[in-house]
Order: sequence, then C-alpha cells, then structure tokens
Amino acid sequence: MRRAFLLIDARHGIKPVDEEIMALLDSAAVTFQCVLTKADKVRAGDRDQVLEQMRGRLARHPAAFPEIVLTSAEKGEGLATLRAEIAGLA
Repeated sequence: MRRAFLLIDARHGIKPVDEEIMALLDSAAVTFQCVLTKADKVRAGDRDQVLEQMRGRLARHPAAFPEIVLTSAEKGEGLATLRAEIAGLA
C-alpha cells in the first residue's frame, strides 16, 4: 500500500476515532493523507482555521502526508485534485 486516504468531515475536524486510526497507521508505517469532506459547508473565512488545526494535529503523526485535500461532492470542489493524487500513486 502506497498511501491511505483518511476522510474527515471539515465541519467536525478530527474525532477520537480518527486519532485511533492515525495512530494505527503510524504504528504500521502506512503513509496517510487527510481529505476534508464537505468543505462547502464551512464558511470560507473558517477554512483557514480548520486547516491550521488539522496541520497542528497531523504534525504529531510521522506517517501523515503533509498535504490536505479539501473536497465538496456537492459542488465538485477539490475532486480533480484528489483524483490526481490517487492517479499519481497508481
């Protein structure tokens, strides 16, 4: 496995279960990348704050890939970026 993608709701951020999964991925030395879903539900002004919080939490995880992808299925935002990330790993 080259990289796992961890989907996190942008409205709620990292939950305890997400922390557990990240710890498991760290211990298994599996690189993971966070994908924030429902980005359209977060006000544009709050997105930077959400991203900073995510970066701070991810800094504690050695297996975390540094780039975070923001997506919105409803508006299609970020989907091309996510597809490109996945295709680049294939």
